Amino acid sequence: MSTQETRERLELLQGTLDLLILRTLIFGSQHGQGIARAIQQTSEEELLVEHGALYPALQRLEERGWISAKWGTSSNNRKARFYSLTAAGRKQLVKETAKWKRLAAAIGRILGPAKEG
Repeated sequence: MSTQETRERLELLQGTLDLLILRTLIFGSQHGQGIARAIQQTSEEELLVEHGALYPALQRLEERGWISAKWGTSSNNRKARFYSLTAAGRKQLVKETAKWKRLAAAIGRILGPAKEG
């Protein structure tokens, strides 16, 4: 069993999934499974997006006008909804990124510097 398998996965904090979806879509349109896979791979397998959380988040982002969706065919030849970032979504991504960076910096100051080794 590898170290990665024995490590406990991190749980997403409230509100982070929306930000991660918006950030993932900055690189181009993607279907839901592809978004989940990209988040998992980019986080070096630390974050696992559950389908029960992903699809309601995609619907919420679409209702807010931050992403748009259209039907297409996935690489395995299945019908899938492909999501794209809208102009409003790009603006929201900038706002949300700034907020999360401020939050992470504030928490980092409270926790103190990371210890080596």
